[in-house]
Amino acid sequence: MSRSIYWAMALAAGLVVANNYYNQPLLVDFAHTFHVTERAAGAASVAAQTGYALGLLLFVPLGDMVRRTTLFTVTLLAAAVSLIATALAPTLAWLVVASFVTSLTSVTPQLLTPLAAQLAGPQQRGRAVGIVMFGLLCGVLLSRTISGVLAAALGWRTVYYVAAAAMVVVVAMLAAIVPRAEPSFKGSWAELMGSLWTLLRDAPLIRQTSCIAALQFAAFSAFWSTLAFHLHAIDARYGSEAAGLFGLVGVVGASAATFSGKWTDSRDARYVVLSGSLLLVVSYLVYALVGHTLAGLVAGVILLDLGLQTGHVANMARNMGIHAGAMNRINTLYMTIRFAGGALGTAVGTYAWSVWQWPGVCATGLGFCAASVLVQLIADRGLRPALASRDR
Repeated sequence: MSRSIYWAMALAAGLVVANNYYNQPLLVDFAHTFHVTERAAGAASVAAQTGYALGLLLFVPLGDMVRRTTLFTVTLLAAAVSLIATALAPTLAWLVVASFVTSLTSVTPQLLTPLAAQLAGPQQRGRAVGIVMFGLLCGVLLSRTISGVLAAALGWRTVYYVAAAAMVVVVAMLAAIVPRAEPSFKGSWAELMGSLWTLLRDAPLIRQTSCIAALQFAAFSAFWSTLAFHLHAIDARYGSEAAGLFGLVGVVGASAATFSGKWTDSRDARYVVLSGSLLLVVSYLVYALVGHTLAGLVAGVILLDLGLQTGHVANMARNMGIHAGAMNRINTLYMTIRFAGGALGTAVGTYAWSVWQWPGVCATGLGFCAASVLVQLIADRGLRPALASRDR
């Protein structure tokens, strides 16, 4: 399979996943527009994370049961409509609901990752996943830059009109590049959903990778959901544009995706995941010590995104080797639990900011990072004998 299809999937994944993160640099703007507190404005970010987790649970398993092109078209057009509704929001409550629906239907990236792994085969799985995940993380990070810059120049509502147009473009692009294939699962929808519990019960590796990923993403989300508030506290001149520009810095860390994929193909993936968790710990130590300076924040962002992407790609590659006929369902379990962790990190991080400001955010992030290391060290003791022969 030509590597160009993986890069096209990466572009599509980045454009769609960005829908979940446009709001984070805009929280201060939301607070000003709707005359609410910063903590209340943070509900938009929590709603987006929660909606995405639910969308993963409801829609991604269908990738094993119905044609992916059908799923892409239906969900992406629904996302376009909800993005327009977000742009038209007259109240914060409307914005929160529209944010939830947008993320609920922006699950295409999690259908593309198993597809890339399937097309690549076992020997190149890590590299293919790494390419798609590179595009996905670039979308996560650059979405903040795009939304911050556009909001500063044309207002925050413009961000969502542009995003809606992008979804229509992605629908056309995926229709042109995705191979047509019949789904592997032949049972009913109830049987499909019931098999999720069976997979989670019978595969300890899924439980381990999902728990670690949830804690890592909680740490990641606690930082990004409060960065706009922190920058505004450092200097009132720093608004959505300044917060968004930090996404450009994070792309340096996102470049780890392709290297992590290659490393996972040739090394024990457990150590790759552990390395990612340790990098997250270091990033929060940097935030705690010098996070009151722009240079300290830049260094921390690079380490944070490097650590997250390293661990995430390795976890994904491990999961894709469990059951070839259930990749979408495995990804559903993994990503649903991961994004539930992201929603928790956003909620706890926003609360910590409202009570203890930046020291509270740093303590929250360090707690999540340390927990991810501890979970892996404990879980590996039980998994190592069973997985020694297949955990690459």
